[in-house]
Amino acid sequence: MPPSSALSFFKSFVPVVLLMVLFLSNAFIIYTPYQWRIRIFTHGSEKTTKVPLHVIPGKPVNDPLYQECPKPIYNEVMASCPKEDIPNMKELLQEQNFYLITEEGEQGRLPVLVLSMKETDKNKRPAIVFLHSTNKCKEWLRPLLKAYASRGYIAVAIDSRYHGERATNMTTYRDALVSSWKKGDTMPFIYDTVWDLIKLADYLTEREDIDSSRIGITGESLGGMHAWFAAFADTRYAVIVPIVGVQGFRWAIEHDRWQARVDSINAVFEEARTDLGKKKIDKEVVQKVWDRIAPGLASEFDSPYTIPAISPRPLLILNGEEDPRCPIAGLDIPKSGAHKACADADCPLNFKMIAQAGIGHQMTPLMVKEASDWFDTFLKV
Repeated sequence: MPPSSALSFFKSFVPVVLLMVLFLSNAFIIYTPYQWRIRIFTHGSEKTTKVPLHVIPGKPVNDPLYQECPKPIYNEVMASCPKEDIPNMKELLQEQNFYLITEEGEQGRLPVLVLSMKETDKNKRPAIVFLHSTNKCKEWLRPLLKAYASRGYIAVAIDSRYHGERATNMTTYRDALVSSWKKGDTMPFIYDTVWDLIKLADYLTEREDIDSSRIGITGESLGGMHAWFAAFADTRYAVIVPIVGVQGFRWAIEHDRWQARVDSINAVFEEARTDLGKKKIDKEVVQKVWDRIAPGLASEFDSPYTIPAISPRPLLILNGEEDPRCPIAGLDIPKSGAHKACADADCPLNFKMIAQAGIGHQMTPLMVKEASDWFDTFLKV
């Protein structure tokens, strides 16, 4: 997307100009909201031209592609999500499968799955977007979609870039990350999917059955990062619950706690190590990879700046206390910043962080229940 397209979007979307202050590299920098957010999309090359948002009908995916072995079959954690006991649920549940065209090119075709209950009234309902973790797909989230649909939500899931229907083989996502390092013409780790989520918000706010002021977003691991940055970039996501996704990227580099995150997408770091002539991956390699595939991730778009910027919208961060990919110690500054932002806005209860004791990098039934309660508190009328 060219800078002019993104800039016009944010100028039209953020009518009130407030000042944001960042202290970066001992410099005092002031940005307006759209200037600050738009830098996400101007770091990369001008890879596409703006296209009109339109919908193409799709079909259910009977054999979804998972880029991991063995193929996951059932998730008891998601199945634990609170749900309404509806005897004729199967008859009342309706499903939509379609594609949104978000930009030119193969990856500009965004697969969308929507589950909701058939309703006789015309009341607008809240919607929640659910985002999958690395190597999975939107179909993996069906237990959550069904549970939330039974409780009156319009439940939405997408395939992130190079996943699900946007993948062609077991290494599509890995190969895309390596290509991003080599060529620098795409940002498949986070920012390209964030663009899709902005375009998804365009679509959701136009639906007659959705209350555009009550759209939530959540995700697990990679999906949690996508939810975090989509909410930072687009205030139409009104309630946010990233699960095992929020971390301090700069903190991890400075405190030598980057290894677990790097291991989760190791191929791109190994490629960078070779290209940089290193015998092993070190913090210099890590910094250069982040700067290349997700510019600003370990600087101006890191959690100390972007997490407080989400406030005072209701934000619940769910992490494991022992998660090596998202070290809790690295979240002290963003946590205090979010608390202050909500307190300054006279809504101190709009931010909460739970670090579940004894839990590593995994979603748990407690997290599923806490997320459910958070959405019910802030999205149900």
